[in-house]
Amino acid sequence: MELKLKDDEFIRLVSFMRENYGINLIKKRVLIEGRLSHIVQQKGFTDYTSYLNSVFNDKTGKEMSTLVNRLTTNHTYFLREPEHFEFMKQVVLPHIEATVKDKDARIWCAASSTGEEPYTMAMVIDEYFGTKKKNWDLRILATDISTDVLEKARNGVYSEESVNTLPAHWRKKYFVKINNDNYRVSDEIRKEVVFKQFNLMDNIVIKKPFDLISCRNVMIYFEGDTKKELVKRLYDATKDGGYLFIGHAESIPRNYFYTYIKPAIYQKQNSKIK
Repeated sequence: MELKLKDDEFIRLVSFMRENYGINLIKKRVLIEGRLSHIVQQKGFTDYTSYLNSVFNDKTGKEMSTLVNRLTTNHTYFLREPEHFEFMKQVVLPHIEATVKDKDARIWCAASSTGEEPYTMAMVIDEYFGTKKKNWDLRILATDISTDVLEKARNGVYSEESVNTLPAHWRKKYFVKINNDNYRVSDEIRKEVVFKQFNLMDNIVIKKPFDLISCRNVMIYFEGDTKKELVKRLYDATKDGGYLFIGHAESIPRNYFYTYIKPAIYQKQNSKIK
């Protein structure tokens, strides 16, 4: 039997997620109940108030991690929104090849979930650069708030059904079949992606700005001011001439820091051009 949230419990949880992670769950009451009811009852609680008190009082942080993992895991798949990967191949990577003189490209997948997106990016890069790749540092930084999805991403194991969305030559080149139902991303591609936990509400501390930031299908959960503040932080972390990808269901104000290029694609124009 699914445990229902009382109004005060719902507001408490929504407020906490908004204030600490920028995520607005005000329209996600059914989703919250669906994802938390079982775990609340499994832990022996009969209401969400007792469960939340336990989470907030847990000094180890494990219960908080479990809560956040439950509420932030999103569905993703290989080659999702393929226009981005085509634009990456046709525009972004040629731009990087022509302008990055030290051959140290900076690419960040800022909401990597279970790894399908950054691994797809790594495959596009491998296909574009080919034998020239050995002269470059083209590793992708992939971050997410959820430790659960990051663990799955690092393992790089995906179902046959999931992998079948990819071109046949990619499946053959970039995956190893490990049993009848599952494939693992090849070591060559896995070493090109560095997975780290990161909260997009935090300050972005970097040594060098990024040539490409992909922050797709996460701002859809953010409120207006939170989204604007994130866009400003992403802009500050982007190199002049660098690109930002967002989800096709998302938008940011036209020319709000970035210059609009086409749906879900923006560029930080060179300061000399402004």
